[in-house]
Amino acid sequence: MTDSVNIGQRFHGPPGSGNGGYSCGVLGKFFDGPAAVRLRIPPPLDVPMRVRESENGLELLHGDELVATGRLATVELDVPEPPDFAAAEAASKRYRGFDSHFYPGCFVCGPERAHGDGLRIFAGPVNTDSGPENMVAATWIPDESLADLSGNIQSEYLWAVLDCPGAYAFPEPATGAILLGELAVAIHDHIVPGEKCVVIGWEISQEGRKHYTGTALFGESGTCRAVGYATWFEVPLSSQE
Repeated sequence: MTDSVNIGQRFHGPPGSGNGGYSCGVLGKFFDGPAAVRLRIPPPLDVPMRVRESENGLELLHGDELVATGRLATVELDVPEPPDFAAAEAASKRYRGFDSHFYPGCFVCGPERAHGDGLRIFAGPVNTDSGPENMVAATWIPDESLADLSGNIQSEYLWAVLDCPGAYAFPEPATGAILLGELAVAIHDHIVPGEKCVVIGWEISQEGRKHYTGTALFGESGTCRAVGYATWFEVPLSSQE
């Protein structure tokens, strides 16, 4: 197989490159089932890229440069109990990105993005005596523009939703920024436009400058519709310039 994809400017995370979760989802949607996508370089914007088969799965290439690799994966997480919609809405008001944000124009979590343009998922700390330490939560009501012809939210947007909340489930580095290295996602069921969804994120473990996080997306009925397992890296700001 050889398919062509293009990540538009709208879907940037850091200036000049694609949001990590959305970019992973662009490749992840080619798999029939749970998949893991590893970003090799910051995904370029507004350029044609090729998807081709590899020995272990799929590769995303810009010219001869490897952008990402993907493979089938198992995503099994011990998912915490989410807050209800009202509590998640309250948590969003405590989103630290309102005060300090490396990429305020990020498609997923950027506070500078307007309604109907960015996803505006602002994951803030949950005030609870139960559940993981540093668990964050946000609300999300997807609009019609994100749906496919069947009326369901397209899978790459679900991957995007499961990205940024994980980065807010551990303290902001004293120096440098946080970038997604790999995201594994299992989608259990559909989301439709207008659903009052809740998204949570929590840290699973840390190894030096590497963080492992879980995220989960819940539909209006309270059922878990998708989960993500991410690897994050603390990187010097100079590497993003």
